[in-house]
Amino acid sequence: MPNYIVAHFDDIDAVQCPCGFARRAFAQPDNATATVHVVDIQQDAQVHYHKDHTEVYLILEGQGHLELDGEKVPVRPFSTVLIKPGCRHRAVGQLRLVNICIPPFDPADEWFD
Repeated sequence: MPNYIVAHFDDIDAVQCPCGFARRAFAQPDNATATVHVVDIQQDAQVHYHKDHTEVYLILEGQGHLELDGEKVPVRPFSTVLIKPGCRHRAVGQLRLVNICIPPFDPADEWFD
C-alpha cells in the first residue's frame, strides 16, 4: 500500500453540510490523519461547533465574514483561520473555502445549540 493518498475534487460529489455544500477528500476508513474539504458557503450557514475537530479555513473566493464565538471577523481571498474545538462558528457571505479537519471529519462531531 502506498504511503500517500491522491484525491481529485472534481471527482468527489458535493454533500450538504451546515455551511452549504462540501466536497470531502480523504474521507475513508483507513485515514486517521485529516480530511480536506472544498466548501461553497450559503448565506444561511448554521452556527455549529465541534468537540474534537480542529478546522483550518482558507478562503479561496468571495468576501464576507466568519462568526467566531459571536465575533464577526471579516475574510477575503487568502484569509486563513484556525478554529479550535468548542468555537461556535459559521461563515456568512458567498464564499468558497478549503477546510482542513484534524482529525478527519466525523458528522457525529457537529453540534448545534
